[in-house]
Amino acid sequence: MPTFLKVSSDDIGKLMIRIAVGGLMLFHGFFKIVHGVEWIKGPLGALGLPEFLAYGVYVAEIIAPVLIILGLKTRLSALVIVLDMVMAIVLVLKPSVFAVKQAGGGWGIELEMFFILASLALVFFGAGKYSVSNSHGMWD
Repeated sequence: MPTFLKVSSDDIGKLMIRIAVGGLMLFHGFFKIVHGVEWIKGPLGALGLPEFLAYGVYVAEIIAPVLIILGLKTRLSALVIVLDMVMAIVLVLKPSVFAVKQAGGGWGIELEMFFILASLALVFFGAGKYSVSNSHGMWD
């Protein structure tokens, strides 16, 4: 069989995780485009952090997901999403860390943990074969 017809299930799995993480995170980024990030400035200020960091959400929830879907700088972009989710937990969701949701019984931060763990998986195994970047360098 010709090489180009051989399909690697590992690489298809990596592509699917990239689409899941990037695609789902883009919904959060779109929300921030429509509604802004002013509300994030209060929790940042309460921790003594500069308010301009609120605009980093656009990088983490729009630029990084697009790069992940494309397979460009996947590892770096995935790290950005991990940081974004850790900050979401620290700034807003601390009370939910040990909570169980009333509706459905899920963990209070299960969505954020999905993004953290799936993004960490991308950090460890990279974009895979089905990506725009063929360099497979340190950050791809």
